[in-house]
Amino acid sequence: MPSRLFVRGVLIVTICLGVCGLRAWAQSSSSATPKPADTDRNDPDRQQAFEAFEQHKMPEAVPLLEKVVAKYPRDVVAHERLGVALLSRSATYTDPEKRNADRIQARNELLRARALGDNSDLCNTLLAAIPEDGRDASFSDGTEAGDAMNRGEAAFAKGNWDEAIKEYSRALQLDPKNYLAAVNIGDTYFNQKQMDKAGEWFAAAVKIDPDQEIAYRYWGDALMAQGKMKEARTKFIEGFVAYPYRQTSWNGLHSWTTRNHLEFKEIPIQLPAGPTFNDKGNTTINIDASTLGKKNDSAGPAWIMYPMERTLWRNEKFAKEYPQEKTYRHSVKEEVAALSLAVNVFQELQAKKKDKSPDPGLTLLSQFKSEGLLESYVLLLKPDQGVAQDYPGYRAAHREKLMEFMDKYVVPPAP
Repeated sequence: MPSRLFVRGVLIVTICLGVCGLRAWAQSSSSATPKPADTDRNDPDRQQAFEAFEQHKMPEAVPLLEKVVAKYPRDVVAHERLGVALLSRSATYTDPEKRNADRIQARNELLRARALGDNSDLCNTLLAAIPEDGRDASFSDGTEAGDAMNRGEAAFAKGNWDEAIKEYSRALQLDPKNYLAAVNIGDTYFNQKQMDKAGEWFAAAVKIDPDQEIAYRYWGDALMAQGKMKEARTKFIEGFVAYPYRQTSWNGLHSWTTRNHLEFKEIPIQLPAGPTFNDKGNTTINIDASTLGKKNDSAGPAWIMYPMERTLWRNEKFAKEYPQEKTYRHSVKEEVAALSLAVNVFQELQAKKKDKSPDPGLTLLSQFKSEGLLESYVLLLKPDQGVAQDYPGYRAAHREKLMEFMDKYVVPPAP
């Protein structure tokens, strides 16, 4: 059970469900602050419980935090921390029933925190990943490497850092392609505040699998802890590009912008609706009257081309471009073709008679097209299930374009 994957963002539920180690992100207070009447911050019991939590003594923290929430049932931070501590403690059990019981209770505590106003990334990410029945995935597959990973997780949950590194290293020795073993070694050094060594292991994990985002994100956290904001920004972008279709990829970027009091850049593009199709195969081209613009506005005629081109792809072009696929799907090629056609019409009309206030979305799309970034825009910011299928192939050939797009158009520069 990859521990930090839960606390600092779940890897992906279909791959594995984590338990929690303690990281800087998890140590921060929830987004909702308890009202003075809901708790007593000077209560010795609360201070003792929070101290155990912050020292990563999770099994000890659980009963202490349970005492706090019993005394202060509206203490939102205490409920969130109890949920995290229970998830961490579950890693120390070999008995599946005890493990599941802790995870179910953890989910209930996080639900209570959210009901009290906790809308933090941590709370929402954990709740999205814990099934109602508390089931979890385990590293153990009957191999020596799997057993070593489980022993490392149990040691990590107890804050036994040296033992955790020993077991994770053993797992990596037995299985040199074990990405999570390398990540977890780095994460353990992070908890020991040995940021340079942590970075070395995150780099090792990236070499094992450059298409997973966790190691980049953890590496970014280590760099932020050292005040290296420019370098951290790069790692968070690399992590997002590695795989953008999960919430944790955005969480890394969000943590960086929040830490630096920045906001993502605005992209003023409002795409028109695509065509719709009924059961009989009939097509309806949807045209929003507001996109038609004024009499001499070039935006209206340009945007009309978007659903028309997508209709051609649905009816004819997809089968020609993807003969190996028997069922139509929305593809990046289709979307780029539709956007390109709209841009071409917009540019032609602008060349004949320039609008005083040209459509900002089409202007920006024209810039993307000239820089070869339309695919990056679609794949990173406008994906659906069909488009996402094209991502691995495009990333393999054009990772630098994806990085360029995020660097130039999405993430603000480092202060």
